[in-house]
Amino acid sequence: MNITIVGTGYVGLISGVCLAAKGHHVCCVDTNSSTVQRLNSGHPTIYERGLPELLTEVHSSGRFRATTELEEALGSSEIVLIAVGTPSSNGEIDLDQVRTAARQIGSYIKASQRHISIVVKSTVVPGTTDTVVKEEIEKASGKQHGDFGLGMNPEFLREGNAIEDFMYPDRIVFGHEDKNTLHRLETMYAPWQTEKLHVNSRTAELIKYSNNALLAVQISAINEIANLAAALGGIDIMDVARGVHLDKRWSPIVSDRRITPPILTYLVPGCGFGGSCFPKDVQAIRTQGMRLGLPMEMLNAVLAVNESQPQQVINIIEKDTGSLAGRTALVLGLAFKPDTDDVRESASLKIIASLLAKGSHVLAHDPIATENFKRAMGPSASQVEFLKSWRERVRDADIIILATQWPEYAEINSTSIEGKTIFDARRMLTPDSVACARYLSIGRRMA
Repeated sequence: MNITIVGTGYVGLISGVCLAAKGHHVCCVDTNSSTVQRLNSGHPTIYERGLPELLTEVHSSGRFRATTELEEALGSSEIVLIAVGTPSSNGEIDLDQVRTAARQIGSYIKASQRHISIVVKSTVVPGTTDTVVKEEIEKASGKQHGDFGLGMNPEFLREGNAIEDFMYPDRIVFGHEDKNTLHRLETMYAPWQTEKLHVNSRTAELIKYSNNALLAVQISAINEIANLAAALGGIDIMDVARGVHLDKRWSPIVSDRRITPPILTYLVPGCGFGGSCFPKDVQAIRTQGMRLGLPMEMLNAVLAVNESQPQQVINIIEKDTGSLAGRTALVLGLAFKPDTDDVRESASLKIIASLLAKGSHVLAHDPIATENFKRAMGPSASQVEFLKSWRERVRDADIIILATQWPEYAEINSTSIEGKTIFDARRMLTPDSVACARYLSIGRRMA
């Protein structure tokens, strides 16, 4: 099948490479000629585990290419996926790129007799595909829906695990407004054997938002309980969490064996969720609900807890050790999660900003996200000492904060940590493993 994808960002590139790996011929379209040139040389423009190898494979096979010319790409395609960015602005998603893509596709349809299906892959609020996108295409083409197909195919990709998630999905959602588009989606995903859900485009859009919102609810709920545990004292929230996890509705017992599902990782306390999806998506669906006259009280609470959670790290350290002024803090991890260089909404941004405001000298390290983090911090990045190697600088730190769960940071106990304070914001360690240091974490005030 010939497929065009508009956009070569995270979703567009991962989708394109994986579809090509399954035997389709994919052309990704981007307005940036240097991005296109790089992709056509077999080099990815984003960091994702396994992507360089897979891109090399599909590029060498001739099944994947990139271009700046949308019309040329559409000339042989039966289906086009819109996978452009939908950044957040004041709690709402910005549809400018989606509108532009729809208009450009509409201009192509105007001069073509071919019937193609336009499928939105970008994350958009419910009601976008069958109103905004449809109207832009109709306006630019002078044709009506029926002369072209329309659908919505949400992505469920976890950064750091995106290749695996696309190649081995737990479900695929076919949002469609016509039978032609449903047929093309079925053909495109024929190589995949998994649950395939047929719904209209609005339902598909809401499935995506509901998925992320409910995961965010779990994270904020356990964090609020963790803050209560710390305030009470004498409780380790991880003991509470383990007691909850063993409920057979969370961890069912099948044939006398307990199953521990991955969903439980969202019921472990930490310093909040970040990245390009959860914060933006929860804000967007909350805003849409409020515009419709709904109070959206739970999502308001989820966002409020998450906004304040990184400050809990600073509050607990100050309560335990006193003023942070003039002290040296080593922050380990700048990406919002391991296996990605994405720093959007990273808790480390707030933690470091607070440390600087308290008068601390800040050392910081991340295996791959440092440059993105510097850009995100802006001018204040000059106040931070970014390290290429962290192990030999542990000795210089009074306080060490494990902020991202990179596996290498679990080796902290092999460095000189005696007498230092370690704040384990991601529960990577056990207190016994760093017994020579003062161990602190969210949801744990034992003395």
